[in-house]
Amino acid sequence: MTALNPAANAATLTSPATPVAPAVPAKVWIAVVGANLGAFMAVLNIQIVNASLADIQGAIGAGIDDGGWISTSYLIAEIIVIPLSGWLAQVFSVRVYLLTNALLFLLFSAACALAQNLPQMIVLRAIQGFSGGVLIPMAFTLIITLLPKAKQPIGLALFALSATFAPAIGPTIGGYLTENWGWEYIFYVNLVPGAIMVGMLYFSLESSPMKLSLLAKGDWPGIITMAIGLAALQTVLEEGNKDDWFGSPFIVRLSVIAAVALAAFLVIEFTVKKPLLNLRLLARRNFGFGMLANFLLGIALYGSVFILPQYLARIQGYNAEQIGLVLAWTGLPQLLLIPLVPRLMQRFDARILIGIGFVLFAVSNFMNITMTNDYATDQLFWPNIVRAIGQALVMAPLSAVVTGGVEVENAGSASALFNMMRNLGGAVGIALLQTLLTKREQFHSNVLTQQVSLFDPATRARISQLTQYFMNHGIANQLDATSRAFVAIGKIVQKQAYILAFSDTFYLLGVALIVALIAGLFLKKPGQLAGGGAH
Repeated sequence: MTALNPAANAATLTSPATPVAPAVPAKVWIAVVGANLGAFMAVLNIQIVNASLADIQGAIGAGIDDGGWISTSYLIAEIIVIPLSGWLAQVFSVRVYLLTNALLFLLFSAACALAQNLPQMIVLRAIQGFSGGVLIPMAFTLIITLLPKAKQPIGLALFALSATFAPAIGPTIGGYLTENWGWEYIFYVNLVPGAIMVGMLYFSLESSPMKLSLLAKGDWPGIITMAIGLAALQTVLEEGNKDDWFGSPFIVRLSVIAAVALAAFLVIEFTVKKPLLNLRLLARRNFGFGMLANFLLGIALYGSVFILPQYLARIQGYNAEQIGLVLAWTGLPQLLLIPLVPRLMQRFDARILIGIGFVLFAVSNFMNITMTNDYATDQLFWPNIVRAIGQALVMAPLSAVVTGGVEVENAGSASALFNMMRNLGGAVGIALLQTLLTKREQFHSNVLTQQVSLFDPATRARISQLTQYFMNHGIANQLDATSRAFVAIGKIVQKQAYILAFSDTFYLLGVALIVALIAGLFLKKPGQLAGGGAH
């Protein structure tokens, strides 16, 4: 079955599309669908846990601060393994590498549900992330190596379900399972679709010889510096705001390690004969600007999934299931729209779809910059619908434009960089939003507090009303009732400050997407790159 051999499709990748689309064997589609199902689950497991973090922390006796490592350990492992996957697939063969990691992902998903304490959970989540992280770039690689150019938009639309639909629907699934079944089921939910994935990959992927000799020839300096640098950077981004950034010696040390290691990695990759990643791809116009747009998309994609549940929990007091129901409207429309995107790509220039997608995604965030105390489910409905349409239109066309002209031998590097940059963008976005939320809440709180003056008749009247309210509800002492009135006003001011701060975070996300739109304007039509003009 030569159709499953990436080398057999080299001509398809580098030559102009032929008028008649070549037939694609069923086994190829089964491999692509199976791999994308795995990528979907791997991305889903980032967000599905965040919706239930408080329940997991309580069950395993983790503190609020330390409990963040349940997510951080998964993300660190995932972002390290994504760039390694192309090379390791060559070493162990695509079939062995994919099947082994798919099985490990299922095994450690079930093991996470059985964790008894925080150290166990951190280790199990890290291994789950390391094995699950393999599934994301490998799905992308199979699409651009196994499918002919004419069929790649369909494969990329499938990949978009994992890249944009999975993060959006994750909190919905996580909230429902946690509230109705228990937090353990957010891990058990992987087992049935995971078994289907393993069956599809086992049936469709052909055996090929392993090349263990490549281990000795590997770019080990690059691998080591990349792993250290990315792990340190991810930890800084995840923990920085909690530890007061550079006010913490721990964060300072990790930042220095990240900077030195990543700088060394760049030098190594540009000087060795066989680098782990071909970073020279970034010099190609479409790939370079596409990476920038993809990075900014990651900021908005993961940032919006982070900030909206925070708002609904803190300000509106929603539980995990209620938050999931609100976010469902950013996910469900995508399930309907993404399958239509390949047809749109046949009729319209992919760059137009990218532009419209970024505009709509940006508008959806700008619709949330004037939030008020009663801004909840009904008010978020239309911004979420607009966001869903925008996200659905962006991913597949952006992937197609970025990978246009990429040769088969560079497919692993292209896949690794594309997926790593989106995930890294998400980490940077969440760190920025956490910091912005904290700083802007302090700013708005100071401004509002200055406006609440005892010389203001409205303030005195409000204190009098609240004092009387507390006295009517069991507080006999007027001094105590007045004290409670002051506390209540303080909470009102803080809540309003948080609402204004959340509005500011949506403004930042909108601006990031406008910059992504500008980067998208520099993209060339993929057809212009045929015949070797990849720059």
